[in-house]
Amino acid sequence: MPTDAFPGALPARAPLAPVPGVPVLDVVIPVFNEERDLGPCVRRLHAHLARTFPYPFRITVADNASTDRTPQVAAALAGALEGVRGVRLEEKGRGRALRTVWGASDAPVLAYMDVDLSTDLNALLPLVAPLISGHSDLAIGTRLARSSRVVRGAKREFVSRAYNLLLRSSLAARFSDAQCGFKAIRREVAERLLPLVEDTGWFFDTELLVLAERAGLRIHEVPVDWVDDPESSVHIARTAAEDLKGVWRIGRALALGALPLDRLARPLGDDPRDRGALPGVDGGLARQLLGFCAVGVLSTLLYLFLYSAFRAGAGPQLANGAALLLSAVANTAANRRFTFGVRGPDRAVRHQAQGLVVFGIGLALTSGSLAALAAATPEPARGTELAVLITANLAATVLRFLLFRAWVFPERRGATLMTPTDKDTR
Repeated sequence: MPTDAFPGALPARAPLAPVPGVPVLDVVIPVFNEERDLGPCVRRLHAHLARTFPYPFRITVADNASTDRTPQVAAALAGALEGVRGVRLEEKGRGRALRTVWGASDAPVLAYMDVDLSTDLNALLPLVAPLISGHSDLAIGTRLARSSRVVRGAKREFVSRAYNLLLRSSLAARFSDAQCGFKAIRREVAERLLPLVEDTGWFFDTELLVLAERAGLRIHEVPVDWVDDPESSVHIARTAAEDLKGVWRIGRALALGALPLDRLARPLGDDPRDRGALPGVDGGLARQLLGFCAVGVLSTLLYLFLYSAFRAGAGPQLANGAALLLSAVANTAANRRFTFGVRGPDRAVRHQAQGLVVFGIGLALTSGSLAALAAATPEPARGTELAVLITANLAATVLRFLLFRAWVFPERRGATLMTPTDKDTR
């Protein structure tokens, strides 16, 4: 599906109402050579949904090119149980199976779970309820929450926690459990995200979640009770190697701005900050000031940390220039994204170049302050240096904000104050 098939923003989230003849929930079970476990899994899941789920549902068995009797078992289940169907794929890959079935489903909420049913099914309704109500865009089960109860070996526990730590440190992921086989997504969100996900195997989950989080979609996490399947067919070493390749690929694409995540900017249009400003109130200015101050505090802390680190092996001027340069790049990127709401790769290089000009002004102020201090006191105390630098940075802050607002990101101010009538008559 081409990425430009859905231009414009997603519609506002809204509660889902049942449509006659259409299931509200489609639960996909990807399988490969699971002739023994498939029958008990589907029957148990079907009985649970029939007993606890208040809406129409469907269970889809996605057969990933099985070579045993899995297709025959799936066909028998489809004939015996209402709302069960089988889909046959001639190529392997959990991600490929989910992309195929989710992409063709008519259900407004799409989910999947592993065939071993390691997750307690009592978590299924809490998983999908926020999607049905319109609260969230995706939902995932997590085995790493404090209230989760998990039974699994030390090796798998270590691998899982190490992998999620890697995602947090390398991709700044905030979700807690990428690979738990228990997830759900609203269909209109899947239609936008699936064309952007390249992986067709086990990394599919991680890639989907990272892109969703970077696009600003809301991810709901549900603590689950989990009993690991000791006979799982997942090859840990091979899967880990593929995951590392996927992390590198996604990290590189995000760093280069190669992903069109701006198509999902303000993804559902129901953020109160996106509604028109109140008449006579410049709400954008107040919000931008708060964002700028928050980013400024964090940037100052980063700057002081870098300066202290560089000062251990360099003179004050060199340490100040290096620390200010690095913190300025981070400051421009953070203000671009959070203060002025500019997303996507468009004009990112230009904005950074303009930010460096602003950095030059700050460098002149802080370097001049250091020079004045050195002229007054040949060997000032380190605390005095830091105090002078903090004062100089505070003096440059007001000018920096005005330059950002009026020169670097002027288009956001106009968009904030523009009413729908102004847009139509412009």
